[in-house]
Amino acid sequence: MADLLQVTGLARSTFYYQCQASQRADQQNALEARIRTVYDEHKGRYGYRRITATLCNSVAEPINHKCVQRLMRKMGLRALIRAKKRSRHIPGVSDAHVPNVLQRDFRATAPNQKWATDVTEFNVNGHKLYLSACMDLYNGEIVAYKMARRPVFEMVYSTLEAALARTVRTAELIVHSDQGWHYKMQPYRSMLVKRGVQQSMSRKGNCFDNAAIESFFGTLKAEYFRLAAPNSLETREAGVHDYVHYYNHERIKLRLNGLSPVGYRLRITA
Repeated sequence: MADLLQVTGLARSTFYYQCQASQRADQQNALEARIRTVYDEHKGRYGYRRITATLCNSVAEPINHKCVQRLMRKMGLRALIRAKKRSRHIPGVSDAHVPNVLQRDFRATAPNQKWATDVTEFNVNGHKLYLSACMDLYNGEIVAYKMARRPVFEMVYSTLEAALARTVRTAELIVHSDQGWHYKMQPYRSMLVKRGVQQSMSRKGNCFDNAAIESFFGTLKAEYFRLAAPNSLETREAGVHDYVHYYNHERIKLRLNGLSPVGYRLRITA
């Protein structure tokens, strides 16, 4: 060894450092090969955590997950699975907590006590049509609705504006919705406060808290969209107008004594 150091002219510390560096490079190359093998075996479905677990199960020495992550990044490997959705902040959206005042109590003893509102979408030959609707839970009547080609705030704001324009008595009114960003916008909430309306929101990810309006959307899709042949957005939009009028004025409900929502309201309030 001393003769070798004299011939090469290397210091002893430099020589051993180079040997260790070469050994580390060999170990890294071997680990990269094992990572590539596991990655290919599972057709890219495994991320660095599952690959680390697989390697630790096959070798005696533990492998640090950060090392595997670093090497996978160097090799350009990543799990071919859907990326997690990142929430984005929308200007004007309030973070204030709105309680679930309605608590799935969809019964009302008079008009304009409880409204439910929501947005649904329809696919027409690859194009989207969005519908914002507001329902009076007293008789299931659609008191206001708007449509748009994009889920813009103006559609939801105009729906509430049109609904509130129908009545002057809103002091005891509750307007319930899900936690969509439209309903958290400051102009929307300011309109409710200005009219003395109490806002209520479903719990996050719980569609049953807004089941009444969801049921209407399901009925609309079953009785109109799935029965009509695919057509243009303009034709479908006109069809929605016709169906909402039919739903309010002609389609009877057994729970309303065989009357339509508007017929029931007019008879009771008369």
